[in-house]
Amino acid sequence: MIKYSLKCDNDHIFEAWFPSGGDYDAQKERGLLACPFCESKNIEKAPMAPSIAKTPPKVSANIPVTSGNIVPPEMRKIYEDMRETIEKNFDYVGDTFAREARDINDGIAPERPIYGETTPQEARELIEEGINIAPIPPLANPKKDTSIN
Repeated sequence: MIKYSLKCDNDHIFEAWFPSGGDYDAQKERGLLACPFCESKNIEKAPMAPSIAKTPPKVSANIPVTSGNIVPPEMRKIYEDMRETIEKNFDYVGDTFAREARDINDGIAPERPIYGETTPQEARELIEEGINIAPIPPLANPKKDTSIN
């Protein structure tokens, strides 16, 4: 795995992991890369020292937000708004997420935004196949606790 710093034509800088250096070129050529901020597809490598990992980065729903794993109120609001938007505008596909994402990517299923559950291994495989996915931070019930699970 290799991590590149990338930059779009609107000067947004972000990082992305690829299975190898050639995979960046292949995904760019296929038009699979897009800026997460403005969705521009005009992406270039930004100046950086690439990070190379011997094993793929772990995909996890356990995202520490602050020390003590407490979600500040302003972050909770952002999470709630994001989840509300996703739940309102995306199709929930449950634990068939990986299969449905592949079917959409392959043109078998109609193109639409989806969300659901998948294993870390399936998520890695989707990323390695060039299918764009992103984890949704889980949000605990605010009446029960204020931590991310």
